[in-house]
Amino acid sequence: MRKFYQSVGVEAADTGHVVTLDGRMVKTPAKASLVLPTKALADAVAVEWDAQDEKIKPDTMPQTRLASTALDRVMPRHNDVVTEVAAFGGTDLLCYRTNEPADLMALQDRVWNPYLGWAATELGASLRVTNGIIPVAQEEKALERLKDRVAAHDAFELTALHSLTNGLGSLVLALAYMEGFSPLEAVWQASILDATHQEEHWGLDDEVAEKRAIQHADLTFTAEFISHLRNK
Repeated sequence: MRKFYQSVGVEAADTGHVVTLDGRMVKTPAKASLVLPTKALADAVAVEWDAQDEKIKPDTMPQTRLASTALDRVMPRHNDVVTEVAAFGGTDLLCYRTNEPADLMALQDRVWNPYLGWAATELGASLRVTNGIIPVAQEEKALERLKDRVAAHDAFELTALHSLTNGLGSLVLALAYMEGFSPLEAVWQASILDATHQEEHWGLDDEVAEKRAIQHADLTFTAEFISHLRNK
C-alpha cells in the first residue's frame, strides 16, 4: 500500500489515546478504532507510521501489529485465548529434561529449577519434572493457578503474554519475565539452552541463526510493547 498521508498525530480519547493520519483516526485491519490504553503506546505506534516511506510496510510496524491483534483477535475471544496460553503449562519446556549428557542435565537443573521454584512459590503452581519426552501429567491445582494468572491480564497484556509464550515455548518463562522475576535476555537464553549446548559442539547453522534472530527480535518488540503498556 502506498503512503496516503502527510502528518501523524496522537490525541487523547475518552478511553485512551488514538493515532491520527492527517487528522483521521487509524483503524485496525478489522476496521475497529485503534484506541490505545497509554500515551506511551500511542506515541510508539505514531513513530512507526511516521517512519513509513513511499510504501507502508506492515512488517516494520510491530507495535501497531500487536495493538491491532489485541483489539481484533484477543479482546473478542479473551477466554479462548486464556485457555490457549494456559495450555502451555501442561507441557512446559522446563518440565522436560534430558537423560544425557551429564553436563546438560546439570545445566538444565541449574538454569531451569529457579524458574520452577519461583512458579511454585509465587504463582502457587508446583510443576512436575520428567526425563525424556514422555508426557508428565501436571496437578490440576497447578494448572488452575497458572490459568488464573493468565486470565488476570487484559487484552493488551494477554496479547503480549501469548507472543512471549509462543516465542519462548514456556508459559513459566513468559510469566517470569512479565512479572519481573527475570530479564528478557535471561528467559531467552533459558528457552534455547538445549540448542546452544548442542551448538557448542556442532556449530550453528546459518538458517537456524537467521530464524533465531527473527525470533529474538519478535520477543524484543513484545517486551517494548509491554513497557509502553506499563508506562502511563
